[in-house]
Amino acid sequence: MNKIFPSAAEALKGVVADGQLMAVGGFGLCGIPEALIDALRDSAVKNLTVISNNAGVDGFGLGKLLETRQIKKMISSYVGENKEFERQYLAGELELEFTPQGTLAEKLRAGGAGIPAFFTKTGVGTIVAEGKELREFDGETYVMERSLVPEVSLVKADVADKSGNLRFNLTARNFNPAAATAGKVCIVEVEKIVEVGELAPDDIHLPGIYVHRIVLNANPEKRIEKRTITEKAGA
Repeated sequence: MNKIFPSAAEALKGVVADGQLMAVGGFGLCGIPEALIDALRDSAVKNLTVISNNAGVDGFGLGKLLETRQIKKMISSYVGENKEFERQYLAGELELEFTPQGTLAEKLRAGGAGIPAFFTKTGVGTIVAEGKELREFDGETYVMERSLVPEVSLVKADVADKSGNLRFNLTARNFNPAAATAGKVCIVEVEKIVEVGELAPDDIHLPGIYVHRIVLNANPEKRIEKRTITEKAGA
């Protein structure tokens, strides 16, 4: 089975559709599938519910899909760098399911492991727990959280072999493995594709069984979310 597609647009063809629940890997702008996000924008699919740690920044990452109004709801844990996100949410144009970061990660991990729900202490006594089942274990109150199983996952890795075995680059791993395992269909953007056997078994971070389609983006922009410069004395 050939998993390699000639372009991001071809990799999305026949998979993405209006109204889908979709997971997108990344943390801020680190480890985001830039080419796949651009192709998703160009596909013009709409009414998406997107699971992602955040929504990028204005004009980059998932911020591009907010500008084109293709996202109707975000399931996120942090949204502080995107003014258009703020504007749409406060205007009632964008739905938001705010989720504690660890809970969001576990929702995806559990979804990929076939676990429909789990209990956590995080959020008990706050608006996060409103409308959810509470249960006591060993004298402590826990809230039940449903796992997430997106129809499509878009993720970014550093290297893939032709079977889809993946290696991530340092902190760019972030939410990507969890998003990949949770998705019913997983499409991966990589910077390098190698032959099967070139990745040592101990260097494989995610087995290819979770990966359905691969697209090469050898030169992503990798924009820095917030550039800071340290001034040196005497400079």
